[in-house]
Amino acid sequence: MAGIGLALTNLPLLAVSAVTLALTPVPFLGLALVPWTMTLVRMRADLERRRASRTGVLVTRPYHPPPERAVAGGWQRFRWTVTDPATWRDLAWLGPGAIVGFGLGTICAAVPLYGLAGLTLAPLLIWLGTGWYGYGAIWSIDTFSDGLLCIPQGAVILVVGLWAAPWLRRVDAYFARLFLAPTRAAELRLRVTQLTVTRADTVDAQAAELRRIERDLHDGVQARLVSLSMMIGLADELIDRDPAAAHELLVEARESSGTALVELRHLVRGIHPPVLAERGLGGAVRALALSLPLPITVDVDLPGRPDTPVESAAYFAVAETLTNMIRYSRASTGSVSLRHTVGVLTMVVTDDGAGGADPAAGTGLRGIERRLAAFDGTIALSSPPGGPTVITMEVPCALSSPRTMPSFGTD
Repeated sequence: MAGIGLALTNLPLLAVSAVTLALTPVPFLGLALVPWTMTLVRMRADLERRRASRTGVLVTRPYHPPPERAVAGGWQRFRWTVTDPATWRDLAWLGPGAIVGFGLGTICAAVPLYGLAGLTLAPLLIWLGTGWYGYGAIWSIDTFSDGLLCIPQGAVILVVGLWAAPWLRRVDAYFARLFLAPTRAAELRLRVTQLTVTRADTVDAQAAELRRIERDLHDGVQARLVSLSMMIGLADELIDRDPAAAHELLVEARESSGTALVELRHLVRGIHPPVLAERGLGGAVRALALSLPLPITVDVDLPGRPDTPVESAAYFAVAETLTNMIRYSRASTGSVSLRHTVGVLTMVVTDDGAGGADPAAGTGLRGIERRLAAFDGTIALSSPPGGPTVITMEVPCALSSPRTMPSFGTD
């Protein structure tokens, strides 16, 4: 029924679009009306793309990005609208889309309703009495036996109609994709745009990571090493005049060197954890879960190992997600699931916390999204108020052949 109603809006949109395009030569009027009308057409096309996606037919949005500082009624916005091939493909879809959408929608609605009428009309006429026979305009019921026969026939037609309706919806979605999906050139352009954005994000993330490492080295390990050097120098000066004081300085220097070594190990773990290289993604996530203050269940089904960059990005994405869980979710338990199916590494992190997570609130989810985007990865969040929170991360990748790795319980 929704498809029928939406299909009926295509024809008025097509008529309005034709009128506004005809008014293009009129000064100022065409510059203002054409972009406004095409915005309505794009809203209708986007709605059809979403409806197609719900049937499993993915239709990507194909439009050019808007120019910078384009004002309504200006030449730049008008030119951006009319020079985009997707605009004309949307207009070309309005007429055929109305016919196909209305026709298939009518079939999807009429066949089950016809079967439902056979189930309900016949018992109604039988109940009203013999004087009502022949009254049914949809089902011909002239005798009592005709009324009884309508019931199984209506049931069969209802079942067939309900079974066929989703398939007809998919046919409508595939027809819409012929017009509303991006062309090969548009797909390449969108891909270039996406790669440009992800490359810039990756460069920024790497620069931020280098600054963090430099800051940690400068404020932590480097400062302790300078202090250690000074202590050893003082001990060297006091070793002949005051051996006891020199001994105390050496003891303090040894403790400082141990602290510096611990800080250096923490820094190395933040760059590339040794456990990740030794035991792979599953073992590293298990080790991470054991170090957290909450009980975390880890379920791993990985027949091999991803490439090192992907493995590192996946590990830190899970680590950042678990850190956010500890800080913000007020959860009592959590779980991590790692799977690899059909060339996609899927990581699902769940907690039983308060929910209400918002990527725009600065909870680190945007950073995870940027980290995974470098590998064409995606992140999906489900966090209704009251919980639970489910974060699903997917990264396309291939796995290497299974390696012989040490058992998690051994060192």
